[in-house]
Amino acid sequence: MEKQLNNNIQNIEVPGTRQFSNKVDQYPDSVDLTLGQSGFDTPEPIRKAMVDAINNNKLRYTHNRGLLELRQVISDYIFDRFNVRYSPEEEIVVMTGGSEAIDNILRTILNPGDEVILPAPSYLGYEPIIKLCGAKVVYVDTTKTDLVPTADSIKEKITDKTKAVLFNYPTNPTGTSLSYENIKEIVEVLKDKDIFIVTDEIYSDNVYEGKHHSFMEFEEIRNKLFVVNGLSKSHAMTGARIGYILSTPELSDLVNTVHLYNTICASTPSQYGAIAAFRDVPKEDLEAMNDAYKTRRDYLFDRLTGMGLPVEKPTGAFYIFPDISEYSNDSFQFCLDLIEQEQLAVVPGASFSPYGEGHIRLSFAATMEELVEACNRLENFLKNYKK
Repeated sequence: MEKQLNNNIQNIEVPGTRQFSNKVDQYPDSVDLTLGQSGFDTPEPIRKAMVDAINNNKLRYTHNRGLLELRQVISDYIFDRFNVRYSPEEEIVVMTGGSEAIDNILRTILNPGDEVILPAPSYLGYEPIIKLCGAKVVYVDTTKTDLVPTADSIKEKITDKTKAVLFNYPTNPTGTSLSYENIKEIVEVLKDKDIFIVTDEIYSDNVYEGKHHSFMEFEEIRNKLFVVNGLSKSHAMTGARIGYILSTPELSDLVNTVHLYNTICASTPSQYGAIAAFRDVPKEDLEAMNDAYKTRRDYLFDRLTGMGLPVEKPTGAFYIFPDISEYSNDSFQFCLDLIEQEQLAVVPGASFSPYGEGHIRLSFAATMEELVEACNRLENFLKNYKK
């Protein structure tokens, strides 16, 4: 039956995050720093709104684009944050998480043979979807430019086959961010080109230094821009699966068509929970979570540098990406040895493109107790590990 399969599925693998998180069950005393999933409980107003929705029998389909009330609070949030207005009726579509949003956007715009420019190291969920669409990933190596793409590095990768550039800032796996000046220079390169811009800003509320800036702040590219965001990371509600896209009325219509044939609508109780997330969760509660993440980031950074591992201090997201090339040029084998010998699960850098090789990704969304134990185990492992 192999010849009956989609040819593009043959080269798709289970992502490294899941390969190693799935191994945790084999090691009962393991410490798991693989997944970007908050160690905090989902805030009580969100949980209450979801339970109330179930108890009030709000379990039917909603509008394909999502509850209008939810789209309105998203619109208000974006305006308050960026002074940019997206119409809740025409320019916002609620999705089953940011992952579905990325999938639907790429299936809307890509044809076989198209190219998508992707700064790397990059989140491991993008390339498989691009390949499933029959398109090609063109990586931009950011390892020599402080882990952020420059306007020139993007410009030199553009060909007549380039369909889109896909950004993710703050970035998974490195935690780096794009400054306003970075974005402005990139906009100058792309504004007059027939190329879509897709920006995944799922970690935009998890920023520890400075202010998050978005491509949506530049009106001159709005006609080609897709912004992806959601509540999984900011509000500790990964399992609720609420994401959304912002785009023009025409592009939103097209993505919504893919969405309605994919999942029809996002989970109805989750949508009511999302309304509560925007309206009823105090800003101070979210700031307290971010303060805790920052404390954990600083602890992890200090411990890793104390072990002699070169590493950039992340300015956002939940991840830190130390260089282990002194010990191994095979990050996958390094991580296998680490979990087998010390029962510490992290993700090999090679999972995030070839430009991530020689690194490992650790999530600091875990508890402080877990991070302390993880660092102790990693330090002990490095004492005896030979290249």
